[in-house]
Amino acid sequence: MSINVKVEFSGGMELLFDNVRHHTIEQPAKSSDNQPTTLKDLIFYIRDNMMTEKKELFVDKDTVRPGILVLINNVDWELCDEIDYQLEDNDEIVFISTLHGG
Repeated sequence: MSINVKVEFSGGMELLFDNVRHHTIEQPAKSSDNQPTTLKDLIFYIRDNMMTEKKELFVDKDTVRPGILVLINNVDWELCDEIDYQLEDNDEIVFISTLHGG
């Protein structure tokens, strides 16, 4: 079984992904205990499979860098268990950089 997740990057984040804002990612459900993939798993998947450089601009230790707003189905991830959120089929995850040069 797999989970399809819609991912969007904006606020300059899309520059880290060849200027492509919208992606659909198929994540396998964890088969060992039948638990869905977490947002943390998705973040690491994005870092390891979609980025070729400047990974430190997206991930810091085991989560997204400070200054990146994360929305899960249009709700701030702080209200949704953050990196422990259990992804569901057709979830929409948006990463928005709030840091801009000037």
